[in-house]
Amino acid sequence: MRAVTYAIWPACAATVALALSACSGGGGGDSGGGTGGAVLSSSWGDPQNPLEPANTNEVQGGKVLDMIFRGLKRYDPRTGRAENWLAQSIETDDARNFTIKVKPGWTFSNGEKVTARSFVDAWNYGASLKNNQKNAYFFGYIDGYDKVHPDSGRQTADTLSGLKVVDDHTFTVKLSQKFSGFPDTLGYAAFAPLPRAFFTDHAAWLQKPVGNGPYTIQSYSKGSQMSLRKWKDYPGPDKAQNGGVDLKVYTDNNTAYTDLLAGNLDLVDDVPAAQLKNVKKDLDDRYLNTPAGIIQTLAFPFYDKKWNTPGAEKVRTGLSMAINRKQITETIFNNTRTPATDWTSPVLGASGGYKAGLCGAACEYHPAEAKKLIKEGGGIPGGQVKITYNADTGSHKEWVDAVCNSINNVLGNDKACVGNPVGTFADFRNQIGQHKMTGPFRAGWQMDYPLIQDFLQPLYYTNASSNDGKWSDKDFDKLVNEANAETDQAKAVKLFQQAEGVVRDNMAAIPLWYQNGSAGWSSRLSHVALNPFSVPVYNEIKVG
Repeated sequence: MRAVTYAIWPACAATVALALSACSGGGGGDSGGGTGGAVLSSSWGDPQNPLEPANTNEVQGGKVLDMIFRGLKRYDPRTGRAENWLAQSIETDDARNFTIKVKPGWTFSNGEKVTARSFVDAWNYGASLKNNQKNAYFFGYIDGYDKVHPDSGRQTADTLSGLKVVDDHTFTVKLSQKFSGFPDTLGYAAFAPLPRAFFTDHAAWLQKPVGNGPYTIQSYSKGSQMSLRKWKDYPGPDKAQNGGVDLKVYTDNNTAYTDLLAGNLDLVDDVPAAQLKNVKKDLDDRYLNTPAGIIQTLAFPFYDKKWNTPGAEKVRTGLSMAINRKQITETIFNNTRTPATDWTSPVLGASGGYKAGLCGAACEYHPAEAKKLIKEGGGIPGGQVKITYNADTGSHKEWVDAVCNSINNVLGNDKACVGNPVGTFADFRNQIGQHKMTGPFRAGWQMDYPLIQDFLQPLYYTNASSNDGKWSDKDFDKLVNEANAETDQAKAVKLFQQAEGVVRDNMAAIPLWYQNGSAGWSSRLSHVALNPFSVPVYNEIKVG
């Protein structure tokens, strides 16, 4: 799902969609309006879109959805394991037909009960072509998706035939093919329930989203701040241990870090690369650096024939071999990144699908072979590689420049590779969505759920939701389909790894490094932790 931003943005601007009131104050002495406990402030970046669960596929919006919604499953903040949350049970005999029972006693923050229909209506909305939701693809396994979201032609149904409400707390799901991992995907925000207010007054809901999680949205000023407050009547066991969170927008994470040191901010969840060598001295034990399910890659625009001609895979592989990952992760990131040797994450573990070294020599630094392959593949299209990235954090410029320097040194040409900055993350993502990329572009990926399937299918399956480069390979698609249908986990993992081998042989994207999560915080906070998705576990943080 989530394109990783690590873009963090400064202070009050004009309010727009989701806008309610002007931004509230600075460092976080706010009492939280009597909700119990003080409010903390945390660095953040504006989401790309309004916060519809099925229309958010980037990290900053995802952070908010994780605070205001709870779904059928929740991923354990320590292990990442999918646990039943609103689901009382999810049962199947054939990995295709599922019966889901919803726990009673849950409500939305407006008092409306969460029922089976809250999920069925939300999923039908997310899947429908007319609603143009970015995460519609996640409903693609449910029967009838081809009618509500056809690849071409007219939409011929408004609801998924595979969804049926049985009673207030039971619904059934029929998939178009076997998918043994389906239950574990249901903690992803796209599968969140929605209240009737979402449908009856959609415009009003977009201005002030109503969910069923530990927090409610109090106000949002785009370019400035979103204020969330503890929902005192939240029925779940993971109640907020603070009065709320003010998510403050920054355009530069170095500024956020400076504000933290000055006492104007409580939490930074992306310590800038330039500060990594100073952070332990600056913050002592108020700093975390933990493995996360995040990988940074370079994607390619396969819709541009220059990058998708016979032999171009040699150019892509040669570029990969021209990147000195070890040197970059040591010098730029102070060993808070690990050179990637596959397209997933070590967080998965061997049993979950991570296979160290699967990329082989193609992900190692071999200057002579790199130069040879690029020449054999016909040379760099247009004579120059332009790596596009969002420029609203300092760290991206630093590593893109370092990657280009590595490539330029290998090719003996200081103009062979240059960075191509785009001002903001939102503009960057919009250009990607409009297929305007003319060369490689930054493609960070944060896992949606801890399955190898999530690192492969959304990114590389034909017409998948986050297949931004539009790569397509029939062998890859076939292996993914077989893996999803396999009920034996070990066999499924092997099939996914075979599919990953197809990605490697075509160098569909260049793996760069696995990313650790990092965070620094003020002396006001305790019980700070990052989950395996590198997102602060906000509800557990205590203030004071």
